[in-house]
Amino acid sequence: MEKELDVITIGRAGVDLYGSQVGGRLEDMGSFDKYIGGSPTNMACGTARLGMKSALITRVGDEHMGRFIREELRRHGVDVRGVKTDPDRLTALVLLGIRDQRQFPLIFYRENCADMALSREDIDESLIASGRAVVATGTHLSHPRTEEAVVKALELARKHGSRTALDIDYRPNLWGVAGHGDGESRFVESEAVTAKLQSHLHLFDLIVGTEEEFHIAGGSTDTLKALASVRAASDAALICKLGPMGAVAITGEIPARLEDGQSGPGFPVDVFNVLGAGDGFMSGLLKGWLDGEDWPTTLKYANACGALAVSRHGCTPAYPSWEELTFFFERGIVRPDIRNDVELEQVHWATNRHGDWSTMRVFAFDHRSQMEAIPGAGPEKIGHFKRLCLEAALRVQGRRGGHGILCDERLGRDALSAAEGTGLWIGRPVEMPGSRPLTLEPEIGPDYGGLREWPRDQVVKCLCFCHPDDEQEMWAAQEDVIFRLFHACRRNKLEFLLEVIPSKVGPIDDTTTARVIQRFYDLGVYPDWWKLEPFRTTLAWANVVEAIERNDHRTRGIVVLGLDAPEEELAASFSLAAREPLVKGFAVGRTIFAEAAREWMAGRISDDEAVAAMERKFTRLCRVWDEARACAREEVA
Repeated sequence: MEKELDVITIGRAGVDLYGSQVGGRLEDMGSFDKYIGGSPTNMACGTARLGMKSALITRVGDEHMGRFIREELRRHGVDVRGVKTDPDRLTALVLLGIRDQRQFPLIFYRENCADMALSREDIDESLIASGRAVVATGTHLSHPRTEEAVVKALELARKHGSRTALDIDYRPNLWGVAGHGDGESRFVESEAVTAKLQSHLHLFDLIVGTEEEFHIAGGSTDTLKALASVRAASDAALICKLGPMGAVAITGEIPARLEDGQSGPGFPVDVFNVLGAGDGFMSGLLKGWLDGEDWPTTLKYANACGALAVSRHGCTPAYPSWEELTFFFERGIVRPDIRNDVELEQVHWATNRHGDWSTMRVFAFDHRSQMEAIPGAGPEKIGHFKRLCLEAALRVQGRRGGHGILCDERLGRDALSAAEGTGLWIGRPVEMPGSRPLTLEPEIGPDYGGLREWPRDQVVKCLCFCHPDDEQEMWAAQEDVIFRLFHACRRNKLEFLLEVIPSKVGPIDDTTTARVIQRFYDLGVYPDWWKLEPFRTTLAWANVVEAIERNDHRTRGIVVLGLDAPEEELAASFSLAAREPLVKGFAVGRTIFAEAAREWMAGRISDDEAVAAMERKFTRLCRVWDEARACAREEVA
């Protein structure tokens, strides 16, 4: 019977708080980046990024950090049926830092944490039976309760014909043989730990560890003797990691020399951060192992994933997608400091974005000057009206995906905050309305540092009025802002939507917008989204799509703006735009809210009436777009 899942990992799940400053002591860190962590959690996400169907068995707390882990796993496509919520314990935390190329201090906060309460009762036989492989890590063999859970999972895996793997993952302080301040320590001799590991080695088909980890599993600081001891207890394939030297696979008797084992090509890169590199290595290894690749190929995958992991900040965020890994193999290493390889980092960014936004039905009420110009409007009233706009958007969204809003912070702060966590796509403008040359809202700051305060799921939207025939001085001023803004977005891990409207600046033809787009790509700007005018000809659309795909075929796509057009005109423009697969939908505002805003500001309609009116118009536009897309697909078929 075909298995539903490829990999089921079991064990630790926590939140990694990574020091944002590099080169300083952990004591001196001023801020931290938050990621999911724990070897099994990292491996579940790492294998999912490589295109495998993965699941995790663990426990998390019934609090914000536990919900973060569960939500982040889902964003990676990891099956969370085995993730139990513990009502009595907190989710584990780890503080980590990057001191230099050799020192990576970390502190585990795991006292009576949720994942160490995992029990036999948490192991679902049907889930185990659905996986091709069950992967355990050493830490969960350190306590009787979690040990029972792991052993049950392994025995069920064997019962149902699944393969089993162990990442020794030896952390002395998690076994109680080193102190809290020794989280960085990777080896302390312990006969008790060796005996515990040895008692379970026979349960595995694959055993993976560093030389030090095989030392603890084999009870000897002589690597070959330790491997021989492990071999005496298990017939598993043994993978010994050798740091920058790669790794070797040993499937039979232990050779006289480590180098006589099977190996794969290595990848010489600069080490930036070793934390989590082993989990990246393991993800690549599992991909090759379960796909039936030979050991040199499997170790090639593993070594490459490990090399990419040591080159970036964080654990899970550093792991490659399968498309990225393939690109890495085909192109090779251009510069050893991979985190500064612009082309590779673009592939990494573009192929690891979360969320399915293949359909975009966006209600844009980020308008500031237009609302301020309505008789009777003021900041407080506009803020309240934007809450009504959000309510209309939520009613149209219902339980379905593919809906979003554009909302500003200056006048729409309450609506923007209320939209978080609703499932809506959220775009937020940064430009001063109508500015040319382009200037940004004061909240962004002269160094664009204001973006650091933004929620990570909000998309930075910038409108630039530009034209191919603009004077060079104008282009230079506007390009400077866009270039700096784009890099500030990447630095703060925010997606970027660039809106260009050449028709407000000069005459246009079927090539105008495509020429503007090419100019920004030539500048080195790669927007996640483009927001464009509705073109009147098929040729104009073809030119735009060709320009985007020639430069960045991994872009999220295009949304069509409305420019206060009547619904009939929008329907005609949607019909033309929907023929292009790169156009994902629309972002329309005044067509939806203008009439309701004028009536509401004048006191002629109530809150409920305004919401109902906008809901009706937004619903009609969604229907018009969906029908246009369906017709376009029928034409192609």
